[in-house]
Amino acid sequence: MRSTSLPKPVSVNGVVIANADIAREVQNHNQPSPAAAWEAATRALVVRELLAQRARDLDLVAMPHTTDGVRETEEEALIRVLLKTEIHTPRADEASCRRYYTANQSRFRSPDLFEPLHILFKAAQSDEAAYAQALTRAETVLADIQAAPDRFESHARALSDCPSAQDGGRLGQVERGETTPEFEAALLTLQPSELCPLPVRTRYGVHILRLDRKVEGTVLPFDRVRSRIGQYLEDNAARRAAAQYVALLAGQAQIDGCAIAGAASPLMR
Repeated sequence: MRSTSLPKPVSVNGVVIANADIAREVQNHNQPSPAAAWEAATRALVVRELLAQRARDLDLVAMPHTTDGVRETEEEALIRVLLKTEIHTPRADEASCRRYYTANQSRFRSPDLFEPLHILFKAAQSDEAAYAQALTRAETVLADIQAAPDRFESHARALSDCPSAQDGGRLGQVERGETTPEFEAALLTLQPSELCPLPVRTRYGVHILRLDRKVEGTVLPFDRVRSRIGQYLEDNAARRAAAQYVALLAGQAQIDGCAIAGAASPLMR
């Protein structure tokens, strides 16, 4: 007969967190296993209790807010006021934002845009005979286009199984990640006006591909992204400060049944 072990009792400074409360909290934590979800839920409730106790110790008063029709609980309001009262993070100044911008310019670059044309011979990869037939047709038409490049669009209108056929095979502007991996890999090897020398095989069938035009991405000017960078830096600083604050409270508390990482240091009084 298999024995089952009950979860360890959890308490914060003598205040017990019931297993039923943890079980309800579990649904808010997407984890790879039930045990990991239980652990994450337990930590969340321990942190909430730590903060609520600190707010009550300071005799804080808070009026619950309503956002998008959802009203805070009194405890949530107290914790919000506590964090605003005890955690102070600096504003991101111009120099900090410029340093981040200079070090991370790839994040502020507009994407490359590609304007491909294709002719699709539709076939399911699971149907070997149909896929082989599509490949043979693509090879034949590709050879004809290689001999007479100006026939691409007329062949697309007559032969392509894609709705883009009515526009001569034009797919409009696409970015990286917007087409299948095989199609994109072939597209990235081409220069503007270049025809792909081999048919491209994807899950949709076999394609004849030409890159009509490429628009290189550019780095957005600092003034366009200054506010976004500032918000990002301030949010990161706030998260770090909150984690340090929780670790500080945990180091001074008696917590049973749950480990809260972080070193303790004296709390300002």
